[in-house]
Amino acid sequence: MQMPSLVEFSVSRPRLVLIVAAILTLAALTQFPRIRIDTDPKNMLPPESGARVWNDEVDKTFGLYEDMLVVGVVNDAGIVNKATLARIARITEAALDIKGVAGRDVAAFGTITNVTAREGTLRVAPLMGAPPETPEEVEAFKSELASNPLFLNRIISKDGRTTAIYIPLEKGANGKEIADKLKEITDRETGPEKYYVAGDPVARDTFGALMFKLMGKFSPIAGAIMFIAVLVMFRSLLLAGSMMAVAMISIIWSMGLLIGLGYPVHIMSSMAPVFLMAIATDSIHIFNEFSFRLKEAPDRKTAIIETMHAVSRPVRFTALATAAGFGVLLFMSIIPVQVFGGLIAFGTIALRLLSFSFIPAVLMLMGGRGAGSGHVEGPSRIGAGLRALSGLGGRHPVKVVVIAAALMVFAVVGTTKIVVNNNMVEWFKESSEVRQADKAINSALGGTSLGYIVATGKDDEQIKTPEAMRYIEGLQKSLERLSVVGKTSSVVDYVKRINLVLHDNDPAYDAVPVSKTEIGQYLFLFSMSAKPSDLDSVVDYSFKKANIWVQLKTWDVSAMREVIKTVDEYGQANPGSLELKPAGNAYFNLVWNDEVLWDMLKGFVIALVAVFVILAINFKSLRWALIGYVPLLFTILLLYGVVGYAGKDFDMPISVLSCLSLGMAVDFSIHYIARFKERLASDEGAQAGLIDSLLWTAERPGRGIARNAVLFAAAFSVMLFAPLTPYITVGAFIASMMTLSALFTMVLVPALIVLFKKRLP
Repeated sequence: MQMPSLVEFSVSRPRLVLIVAAILTLAALTQFPRIRIDTDPKNMLPPESGARVWNDEVDKTFGLYEDMLVVGVVNDAGIVNKATLARIARITEAALDIKGVAGRDVAAFGTITNVTAREGTLRVAPLMGAPPETPEEVEAFKSELASNPLFLNRIISKDGRTTAIYIPLEKGANGKEIADKLKEITDRETGPEKYYVAGDPVARDTFGALMFKLMGKFSPIAGAIMFIAVLVMFRSLLLAGSMMAVAMISIIWSMGLLIGLGYPVHIMSSMAPVFLMAIATDSIHIFNEFSFRLKEAPDRKTAIIETMHAVSRPVRFTALATAAGFGVLLFMSIIPVQVFGGLIAFGTIALRLLSFSFIPAVLMLMGGRGAGSGHVEGPSRIGAGLRALSGLGGRHPVKVVVIAAALMVFAVVGTTKIVVNNNMVEWFKESSEVRQADKAINSALGGTSLGYIVATGKDDEQIKTPEAMRYIEGLQKSLERLSVVGKTSSVVDYVKRINLVLHDNDPAYDAVPVSKTEIGQYLFLFSMSAKPSDLDSVVDYSFKKANIWVQLKTWDVSAMREVIKTVDEYGQANPGSLELKPAGNAYFNLVWNDEVLWDMLKGFVIALVAVFVILAINFKSLRWALIGYVPLLFTILLLYGVVGYAGKDFDMPISVLSCLSLGMAVDFSIHYIARFKERLASDEGAQAGLIDSLLWTAERPGRGIARNAVLFAAAFSVMLFAPLTPYITVGAFIASMMTLSALFTMVLVPALIVLFKKRLP
């Protein structure tokens, strides 16, 4: 069915159109109770992904847990005192009883293994059996703690003011729920201590919970602002209500389809309602033209049909450009990226379908000729301002283009400073509990981000040879020189500790033993008394693989990249019998960052080409397409130039917004050029000439552009007050994008038209 036919059908049977839309919306709503939420970055990659398969293999080989929480305890007067140690013991005991906590492997003063020797006999026991009672017992514990380098920067800070309780989680446990229970436990303790709960699952699951709360909070606020803005612009409740209805219907249809097909809502797809609400504002161009036509046409039906004929082509092609910008993501390799792209593309198509059916139906049902007419009679300040902007470009094209070119050179330099990076902890404001906890623990101890380096013996070479042990020891020393690494641990640390204590703590024996037999005996003795996980987590049963734990002081993926670079350089400088390979959450976050973000970036580049092709088809001219492309290109370059200069990482929120910028930044130029060409080809335009036609375009369809930009910026500026930085980014990015693209369209496009008028068909 052609769009004009759909419009005519809608104005002839408006109530039927509204009833059908309501039925489809109710059908989509029935899917919402089945919603599933998935904020685990691991599920962003397919199960067969090499990184996922390898990480799962490492977890299985060494009996590791996917997730771990860290409870930090800080006492500025020192942790080692009777009262504080008693509180830590109570907190540890209570944590063991929380459902979802892998209690057998919790590491704290009362559970961590301490290796000592008495009369030449190895003794392996918990560091603190019971909290010390007397000053002598406290001093003895303090001495025991200080004498073991395995504990330094792991469960006790160098200054003795901070300790940590490491709490591994069972598979499927919710990090936020367990963190909340831990906070309830620490809140019951009174004293001078400060308590922090940190770790990847806290950030991830807290973000997931807040994400949907914010969607439920800010979407209605943004919608209310949009409603009020349209009401002020057009003085019509029905027009304001119809735009909000179109936005909500498309959101419900899209999310209903997503849920109905069985897909979970990921971090990316959770932003779909915001994006669709933004795209829905393109309806403002219909309202804007209708407000003029209603004064000019003999009746309402004619006004609607003439309005839709006037704006149908630019509205269709702006929708096509937006859908293409997101639709290319369907051809990427990451499933959530595909889902996100398909979701927004579907929602965009739904919006345009509603623009040619639902909106004409509502316009037809409006009462009175003046409804929705706004106040467009005669000249206005807005119209005069828009004419002045386009007049600036039309009358001083060379100056405008030169200034714009200089600005773009500045922006291009800024884009070279962009760093691709992701850090979920930094998705929270600096004042948030999540970020404060992470900062406090990372500054005092080894770090809350955990990666592994798996060393595998070549040609069946075993780890328990002196050569292999010294090779691992050298690697650990190289890694600990990095500022991002707070602590490394491996089987070598246990062997050196056993060698030391069995030789009466003689510093000469704080080294790897000289024979394989001696190393094997030490490991056997240790395994007889220690918890199984102590040895299992650092070496496999065949002694052909060793696991080096690397604690990082930041969740920046660049930290693990630096670790991997150091490992590679160490391997090249010290060729040996061990193969080194990264693993762990920090490594997975790096892979996820690279694959997902680069997938988005690749899709963005492809979409840039697709949008240009759409412009060329729309205008039936490569030259007109180039002029229409300029506002998009300049807006993107300027925004990302600012991102680079500001030191803001190119992370997940920025990459997602890239796709939105394609459709929205080109929207205005499509409307401007299409209506300008239409005006210039008319009798009135031919008589008025080029400059007057540009000024007419600026005042009439340009008013819709200005209204759209203002509507956008006002509605999404509320996100600047969100507690999560991705939402702040969305608000700032969208407001800036609309303002810049509107400005470039109103000033730069007229300048280019005048400069190249003889070469344009």
